[in-house]
Amino acid sequence: MARDEGGATAFVCVALAGLICLTLMVSQVGAVVVARHRAQGAADLGALAAAGALAQGAELGCAEADEIARRMEVRVRRCSVAQWDVVVDVEANVTAGVFGVRTVRASARAGPVEEKE
Repeated sequence: MARDEGGATAFVCVALAGLICLTLMVSQVGAVVVARHRAQGAADLGALAAAGALAQGAELGCAEADEIARRMEVRVRRCSVAQWDVVVDVEANVTAGVFGVRTVRASARAGPVEEKE
């Protein structure tokens, strides 16, 4: 009768543990990417909302951007108005598991379209 030392079983257990770790790491990186896209969407929508409300004043425009960002669970870092252009910078924290807490940032600009002659 041949001796079975269990080498294949140990190898499979180690390989399975490695695969589980790799899967968890990829999912955490994916969560950061999704958070970055969410922040960019919030910046885009906030800039558009602010630009749409500029007729009532810059403060009301930036308040609109802040409201959009709050609803999308991000923070407005900066809202600047120059004539009819609005630039909105947002940031959000995302938990990345073993990588700790990461901050994602995004920026967007909205204003009138410049016509080319």
